[in-house]
Order: sequence, then C-alpha cells, then structure tokens
Amino acid sequence: MSLLRRALIAAAFIAPGLALAAATIDTPAPAFSARTADGKTLSLADLKGRTVVLEWTNHDCPYVRKHYGSGNMQSQQKAATAQGVVWLQVISSAPGQQGFVDGATAQSLNSRRGAAPSATLLDPQGEIGRLYGAQTTPHMFVIRPDGSLAYKGGIDSIASSDAADIARAEPYVKLALADLAAGRKVAQASTRPYGCSVKYGA
Repeated sequence: MSLLRRALIAAAFIAPGLALAAATIDTPAPAFSARTADGKTLSLADLKGRTVVLEWTNHDCPYVRKHYGSGNMQSQQKAATAQGVVWLQVISSAPGQQGFVDGATAQSLNSRRGAAPSATLLDPQGEIGRLYGAQTTPHMFVIRPDGSLAYKGGIDSIASSDAADIARAEPYVKLALADLAAGRKVAQASTRPYGCSVKYGA
C-alpha cells in the first residue's frame, strides 16, 4: 500500500477522543449564527421555512478536491439552489490548520472553482462543527423547512478520493433532497461520512 493511500485512509475518519455533539435525525437542528465569507452574519433562524444543506469543506482535502475537481459538488449546489434550497458551506478549520482561510480567500476559491453555495460560513473556533458533530470534509447535513434534521452523513456511498467512483456511487444528498421535495420521509437519513478529519483547534 502506498504512503499516499495510507495517509488518505488515516485521514478518512475522525480521531477518537475528540468531543463532539451529535445532531439527531428528526429533532431540531442545532441553532447557530456565524459570519459569512462576505462579512455578513447569518443564522439558522433566518432560514426558517427553507430546506438547508450544510456542507463541511476544506479545499486542501483530497476528498473535497474529488468532488470539486470533477464538478460534482458544484452541480449539486446549482441544482439544489435552483429548487430554492439554501446551500451553506461551513469551514471549521482552525487558524494554522489545513483548510483554514479568511473570507476573501474562501470567495476566491469558490470563484475559481465555479462553486455556487448560497453562502460560506466561517467557523474557525469550530463551534458550529462541534454542535453538529461534523467529523469529515465533506460531511453533509440536510435540514427541513420546519428546522428539524432530515439527513446527516456522506455525500455519497463510495468512500474514496477517486473521482471515477462518483458515477457509480449512491448520491445520498441528492436522494435526501428528492425525498423532501416529494414530501416523503428520507429513505436513508443517516449514513457514514467520509473524508479528511475536520481540523478543529485544540
């Protein structure tokens, strides 16, 4: 096994012992208020009545690069927001850690990649990440218009950093959003997230 593959596997799951909350399906999603990359303040309460996607991200993570380099994340963002969904990137990397960026850099990254989130939340203290129990980048959460948590887990079913796997993976987030749009219960409401560990501060 190559050193790179070993490093990716080691990074794929959160280190044991990191104290995180655990947002629970079908209960109210944890409330938050955060500064956005463009200097505004956004709270979950502002979005009541809207379906919300939370996407934990770290631009240097190979698993995140898989979904952005292929255009998969951008296409999901655009399809969802075209249907009225609010899609929020969340950056919980601490200062000095992989993936930490300021607001201007976050906006520049999104512009270069053609990303289309509704907003990017800066969470350098990891407060939102710990509230939700965000473990990996990406780690995905879907919140119903009534504020309850409908989905948490991976973006899809194949835990790899290979973009070739996207086409044959089960697209969990897409399916969850389709279920909500059709008024159905989300068939797979909780799945295992994969990616690099969120780079929380000490």
